[in-house]
Amino acid sequence: MFSKNKKVQSKDSPVAVRAKPAAPSIISADLKIEGNLNSKGEIQVDGTVRGDISTKKLLVGETADIRGEITADYVQVFGKINGQIKAREVVLAKTAHVVGDVLHENLSIEPGAFLEGLCKRISETEVKTVGTKTETSPQSAVKAVFNADSSKVSSA
Repeated sequence: MFSKNKKVQSKDSPVAVRAKPAAPSIISADLKIEGNLNSKGEIQVDGTVRGDISTKKLLVGETADIRGEITADYVQVFGKINGQIKAREVVLAKTAHVVGDVLHENLSIEPGAFLEGLCKRISETEVKTVGTKTETSPQSAVKAVFNADSSKVSSA
């Protein structure tokens, strides 16, 4: 009655009601989850997760500790991840500590970030295969130990 832009859809009316985007799901610093997380929206992890995460957007806070495989469109890491990251875009902040493979379309690594694992650029169709593990051959991937503080990259 008093709200703006409220549209009601009746059986006879073809007018669609706009769906509000869901609020991000937040795993707080004092929460520990053992199991897989699946979401079509955004997840922010500041606590501990022991399991795989599949979502559209993932923000890994500085206090976060994740052990599992991550599949998403966008991943921004400030905390610790031990496991494979498979995403369209991956951003590793200076406080990030990642041990595992990173399969990506776009990868950004800030000075100070720690990354140990295979980095492989993949196509958009490979990112969309949610929940499947991608095999990489030694010829197509680069194994790197990267610590931006020392500005050294060693290949194996």
